[in-house]
Amino acid sequence: MATEVTMPQLGESVVEGTVSRWLIAEGEAIEEYQPLLEVETDKVNSEIPSPSSGVLLKILVPEGTTVMVGTPLAFIGEPGESVPEIRREPGAVLSTGAPEAEEAAKAASVPGQTKGKERPMGRGVVTPVVAKIAAEHGIDLASADLLGRGRGGRITKKDVLAYVERSKVSAPAQESALARERPASLVPLTPMRKAIAEHMLRSVRSSPQVTTVMEADLSRVVAHRERLKDEFLRREGVNLSFMPFFIQAVVEGLKTVPEVNSTFTDEGILLHQQINIGLAVALESGLIVPVIKDADRLSLSGLQRAITDLAARSRSEQLKPEEVQGGTFTITNHGVSGSLLATPIINRAQAGILGVGAIQKRPVVVTVEGVDSIAIKTMCYLSFSFDHRIMDGATADHFLARVVAVLNDWSG
Repeated sequence: MATEVTMPQLGESVVEGTVSRWLIAEGEAIEEYQPLLEVETDKVNSEIPSPSSGVLLKILVPEGTTVMVGTPLAFIGEPGESVPEIRREPGAVLSTGAPEAEEAAKAASVPGQTKGKERPMGRGVVTPVVAKIAAEHGIDLASADLLGRGRGGRITKKDVLAYVERSKVSAPAQESALARERPASLVPLTPMRKAIAEHMLRSVRSSPQVTTVMEADLSRVVAHRERLKDEFLRREGVNLSFMPFFIQAVVEGLKTVPEVNSTFTDEGILLHQQINIGLAVALESGLIVPVIKDADRLSLSGLQRAITDLAARSRSEQLKPEEVQGGTFTITNHGVSGSLLATPIINRAQAGILGVGAIQKRPVVVTVEGVDSIAIKTMCYLSFSFDHRIMDGATADHFLARVVAVLNDWSG
């Protein structure tokens, strides 16, 4: 029986995706897990592996078409095997701008397709995401200055974004006198910013969120990192950051207070057995949260390798779908830009999020054998936003106090 390939969910808040490129032609053989097609969403661009070995019997959705999650995309099976009939619904046939793609869409109408069609632009067709970005920035996609580096000279998302950056650099500076009085201008929402806005709004609407703040003394963490970082750089080839220390402290806190590693449901509180830590990564276009699975099983070096890899592939849009799903707790390092304190919004379906403020040396009062004195310590504010349906303030403080204690008393 032929295997159906469907549009995967490439992120917890993603409901649709665009088929940007088929990597295998109809009639060609393919092995299980071999890349089959490329899919583009508001958040990630991913290669989708084949679910089985065989021959690509039929492509149902042409390149450039946007469909809902779960929509059939193709069938894989044995040579000559018949393809199941797909029920056609009114309004499901799309025009993609190219005659051959138009016929393919008509021949393979499937439920769930949306009007995300490719548009002809002289040198080929572009995906809806490319067309939207171009429209937002007033870019003529037929311009000779806009080079298409995709297959067959196709203009890709990266080509348009690079063109936008070049335009910013070459634009002449405005005269200061003309800049004194300027009318307000509307900046259209990018697809990622719109998705983030919707996700955050759903989060605050679905759960009562409270934030508690404590201060951690990172003096021992700093000393431990100083001892390790040169050897770590030689052995691992990457810099040892502070984030692995925060993750290990959070892991200890989650083990101490399991309610924090949970999800609220109408039937009860679902305690997760895995500890999967999401890390907020800032991109030029917004924010993405890749996930380190089973973080409690990784050493400092293992965590740093995972952090470096996920951050790099987040910024180059090379994350796999499963790498932005399944998080049970999130950490956001807002202090990287100098912020001391923040009240981050919980990632939906999680119980809490930890905000890490800027790491600074400050004078603090210390007590040794009953005698107070002032000392210079490396300090950091930690803010814990939590779902008040799952835990009260005492439980939340118990968790955060454990995180702080692990950092204060770091022994390596």
